[in-house]
Amino acid sequence: MSTLKIDQVSKLFRSTSRGGGLTAALRKVSFDIPQGEVITLIGESGSGKSTLGKIILRLVQPTSGSVTLDGKDIAKHPQRAYYQYVQGVFQDPFSSYNPIYQADRVFELVRGTYFPRMSAAEWDAKLEGVLDAVALNPADVLGKYPHQLSGGQQQRLLIARALLLDVKFLVADEIISMLDASTRVDILNLLVKLKRQGLAILFVTHDLSLGNYVSDRTIILRHGAIVEMGATPKVFGNPQHDYTKMLLTAVPELHKKWKHSPLGPVTAAGDAVVAVDSALATDVISANGSGAVATAVAHATLLDELSHAEAVVKRDLRAVFSREGRGSTVVSSLLEPPRLVEFEPDHLVAEPE
Repeated sequence: MSTLKIDQVSKLFRSTSRGGGLTAALRKVSFDIPQGEVITLIGESGSGKSTLGKIILRLVQPTSGSVTLDGKDIAKHPQRAYYQYVQGVFQDPFSSYNPIYQADRVFELVRGTYFPRMSAAEWDAKLEGVLDAVALNPADVLGKYPHQLSGGQQQRLLIARALLLDVKFLVADEIISMLDASTRVDILNLLVKLKRQGLAILFVTHDLSLGNYVSDRTIILRHGAIVEMGATPKVFGNPQHDYTKMLLTAVPELHKKWKHSPLGPVTAAGDAVVAVDSALATDVISANGSGAVATAVAHATLLDELSHAEAVVKRDLRAVFSREGRGSTVVSSLLEPPRLVEFEPDHLVAEPE
């Protein structure tokens, strides 16, 4: 069986601001994706989820670390051969089509590259088979322009395009976030069906309920680093990291009205209770030098009532931005993730930063 392995992958981007500093989008991320398994990658916006997906799809080069397919670095695989086994489907189906062409042109592009010698009859049979696999009637979608199709139909066509190849790994990056609730369930059930047929899927989402529904393993990503990872029932049933707990408490419940219920103080190193105001992140990021960082942190004491989420943000920001050093030392500190420890078999949790 083929395995896609992500090993200590980091990615730094240079800021476009005047200072031109470095931003760590990923910090030494490691896990593997075996065939026939769905792995959900969960995190808030800016946590590095899509960056990791683009690295796997060879759209972005990692700063350090490697991604290997069957033990061979993906950069050394011929591009055409690599995309025959690894494909991606992205968040916005509407931007994946050229509006002046019929939607099924995406299939013709695949045919021209990978099946130029296939007869028309063989191609029609192959196309009908993949459309049936994604529950689409050829008469409803072939020969239509993108504006004549629903978002769900467009997304299914993109999945069908991937299935035309001998695809073994699918990067599904927020593929249902722009779809209505009923269509979401259909797409999720389709992913489960494909998994049972041996397809490995990296399901990227910020929606915990969807990840819980579809995945075998769950990875919680925060500030570019893994903070919790393991079998989905363990991560959701017995979360250990503060951030995972915070995400779970933020999930709305259908039959309950929302009410503010503070989770209590968050302790940093030395058991110091930390608190933060909503403007502190800006103060800390713009601070230059340990004295300025300390001044920004001190502003937090002005508030009397603080949420648990704000306290967690403040603690992590202070840990990251109060680090001193220049040059390679700064880069090393930016990329250094929290250490993962085994809470129980198949359940790893990061130590507090």
